[in-house]
Amino acid sequence: MRMRDLAKSDVDMVSALHLRQTLVQLKALMEKLYRRNPNQLKRSGKLTPGEMAAEVFDGRVSWDYKQLQGKRGTACIQLAFQETYTGDRVLAFVAGLASMVLEAYNNKMEFFVIDELDPQKLYNSARNVEIAVWKLSNDRDANGQLFLLSNSALDEPRNLSFERLFGKVIAHQDMMARIISGSTNRTIRHVIQRLMGAVFLPI
Repeated sequence: MRMRDLAKSDVDMVSALHLRQTLVQLKALMEKLYRRNPNQLKRSGKLTPGEMAAEVFDGRVSWDYKQLQGKRGTACIQLAFQETYTGDRVLAFVAGLASMVLEAYNNKMEFFVIDELDPQKLYNSARNVEIAVWKLSNDRDANGQLFLLSNSALDEPRNLSFERLFGKVIAHQDMMARIISGSTNRTIRHVIQRLMGAVFLPI
C-alpha cells in the first residue's frame, strides 16, 4: 500500500487494471498482426514483431511516429485502410486503437477519487473496436486484396486467436462502461448501427 493509494477508490483501481489489461492485449494483437503481415514490419525498420511491440507499448505511450502524421484514435485507425497510405498499416491500426482506448480513460494511466470517467466514452470505444474489426476483415484495396491479413484465409486452418483478443478488448471497455455508469448514476446512450458503412463514434 502506497500513500497515494489512499486517494483512490475501488473504482479507480479497477479502472487502472482494466486499462492495463487492454493495453497488454493490444500489444499481443500488434505482434500477431506483424506475423501475418511481415511486409508492414519492414516499413518500420524493425527485425521482429516483439521488438516493434515493445517499442510501442513499453515505457512511453505516446505513439509519436512521423508516419502516423500526428493522428490519434479513429483518425489513425483509418490510415490503415487508405489506398494511398505508404506507412506501416499495423502500426496505424493498433496505435489508433490504443490511443482511442486511452482517450476514453481521459489519457490517464492512473486514477484518483477526483478523477471522473465518462461511461459513454468507454461504451463508444467498445463500439469503435467492433467497427475496426469489421474493417480489418472486409476493407480491400483497388485490387480486391485485404489491407491487412488477420483471420485465416479460406484454405487455411481456422484461426480464432484474433477474435479472442478483440473480444477481450471489447469486453473490458463494456465492463468499465457499466461499472462507471453504476457508480455515477450516469445513463449510457446505446447505439445500434450496422457494421457495414458504420462511422466511428466520438470519444
